[in-house]
Amino acid sequence: MRLISYARPGGAQAGAVIASHRGDLVVRLGPFTVEEIISDAQTLAATRGVVERAAASPEGLPLLADVQLLPPVRPGKIVCLGYNYRGHVPAGEDPTAGDPAYPDVFVKTPNVLGAPGDPVVLPRASTSVDYEGEIAIVIGRRAHDVPLESALDYVAGYALFNDISDRDWQGRSSQWELGKCFDGFGPLGPELVTADEVPDPQDLLVEVLRDGVVTVSQSTATMIFPMAFLVHYLSQVMTLEPGDVISTGTPQKLPQAQDEHRPLGHGDAVTIRVAGLGELTTTFIDPISTNQIGDRHDS
Repeated sequence: MRLISYARPGGAQAGAVIASHRGDLVVRLGPFTVEEIISDAQTLAATRGVVERAAASPEGLPLLADVQLLPPVRPGKIVCLGYNYRGHVPAGEDPTAGDPAYPDVFVKTPNVLGAPGDPVVLPRASTSVDYEGEIAIVIGRRAHDVPLESALDYVAGYALFNDISDRDWQGRSSQWELGKCFDGFGPLGPELVTADEVPDPQDLLVEVLRDGVVTVSQSTATMIFPMAFLVHYLSQVMTLEPGDVISTGTPQKLPQAQDEHRPLGHGDAVTIRVAGLGELTTTFIDPISTNQIGDRHDS
C-alpha cells in the first residue's frame, strides 16, 4: 500500500493512494493515524480490505493532486547515517577494503520535519546549505535488541528523506547536530510504501536531481551497512517505536556534480526519486522579512 497523511479541516487524516485512469486517488482511512495502522496487524489487514474495495469502485474519490500532503508519519526519533555508500572502486580492488567498522550515526530533532512540497526557508544564519537524498526506513513494530535475521520484520515500509545540512555549521564542532537541525531541514514523503511492495530494499536505484540535472545515481546494493543491519544495530541501543525513521545515508554525488557544487540558493529545487517509492521535490527560498509580508498584505 501507499499510505499518506494529509490535511483536513479537523486535522491530519490518514489515507491510501490508488491508481486510476483519472490519476492517483486518495482513500480516506477512518479515524486512524498512519502510525496506528502500521503498528497493529488487525488494523493493517482491515485497511488493506478498505483499499481493495475502494480500488474496485473508485468513483468520487478525490485526486491526490488536490490534497495537501503532510509527512506520512510523525517520528519520535529521526536517526541518520553518515557515510554508508561505497564510492567508485577500480576494477580488481576489494570494494570493502575501506569500509568503516561501525555505522556513523547521528540524530535530527523533530523540528526538522517537513511535508512533501513545502518549501524550505534558507535560514538567515546559514551559509552553506546542501542536500542529501536518502531512503528512510519507517519502523512498524516496537523493536528492541532484534536479531539481524528478523530485523526487516520490524519495518513497516519506506519513504524518501532529504537530509538537508548546513556544512559550515556542521563543521563548527565535533558533533553534527547544529548543521543538521535547522527548522525544516528534513522533508519526508511523499508516501510510506509498505514493505510488501518493496521485494528487495537492497536493489533500489537512488537518484537525486538538482534543478533537473541528475547529481546522484547509485544502487542501494552498494550500501556498506544494509537496512536490516541498521535496524538490528540501532535496536541494541534504543527501542525503536512505530513511526520512527532511520534515514539510511546518501550516495556520493557524481563527479561533475561535485566539481560544480555550490550551496543551495533561492529558487533551487531538489528532487529525490526511487522507482516504487515516488518522488520528493523540495524548493528552497530566501526568508521573507516581516516588512515584506506586511507590504504584500497591503498591496
